[in-house]
Amino acid sequence: MPPPPDTTARPQPSPPSTRVRRFTRAERWVHRATAALMGVCVATAACLYLPELAELVGRRELVVRIHEWAGLLLPVPLLAGLVSRALRADLGRLNRFGPHDRTWLREALRRRKGPAGKFNAGQKIYASWLAGATLVMLGTGLLMWFTHLTPLMWRTSATFVHDWLALTLGVVLAGHIGMALNDPESRTGLRTGTVDPEWAARQHDLWRP
Repeated sequence: MPPPPDTTARPQPSPPSTRVRRFTRAERWVHRATAALMGVCVATAACLYLPELAELVGRRELVVRIHEWAGLLLPVPLLAGLVSRALRADLGRLNRFGPHDRTWLREALRRRKGPAGKFNAGQKIYASWLAGATLVMLGTGLLMWFTHLTPLMWRTSATFVHDWLALTLGVVLAGHIGMALNDPESRTGLRTGTVDPEWAARQHDLWRP
C-alpha cells in the first residue's frame, strides 16, 4: 500500500535576483575599445623606453607607428559613442560633483564607505583626470610627431611632458586595474551590463536605476 502523500508545505526556492541594468551595449563597447587602444599605447611605450623590451621586440620604427596611430585613435570610441543617449547621460553624471561626493571623499580618507550615486567621487575624479591626461598626451604627441611645425624648445618641452605624464598614466592605470580586480561585481557590470541589486544598494546607495 503506497504511503499517503506528504501534504507538508515545503519551502519554495527563491526566485533569482533581478539584476540591475548599469551599462548599455554601446557604453560597454566604448570602454572596451578605449581600454584596448590605451593598452596598445602603454605596451608600445614600454617597448620604446625600456631597453630590455626594446631589444626583445626590435623593429622600433614599426612600434613607433603603432604607438602613434593608437594614440590618435584613442578619442575615437568616445566620440563615436556620443550617439548613445545613455553614454551622454553618464558623462553628465561624471561631470557633476555634489555635496555627497565631498562626503564620500572625507569618508574614503578614513577608510570608510560614503554615499555615492551611479558613480562615486573617486570614479569621477579618475574619469576627469584621464580625459585631461589623454588630451595632453595627444597634443604633446602631435608636437613630437610633426617636428617641422614647431620650434625646438616646444618639441623639447612636449617630450618632457609626454614622457613624465606617460609614467604617471601607467601608475594610475595600474591602480585602476588593481581596484577592478578586487571588485568582481563591478567587472561583471562592465562585461554584461547588469549588476546585482544588493551590490548596487551597498556601493551606490544614492543611485536609482
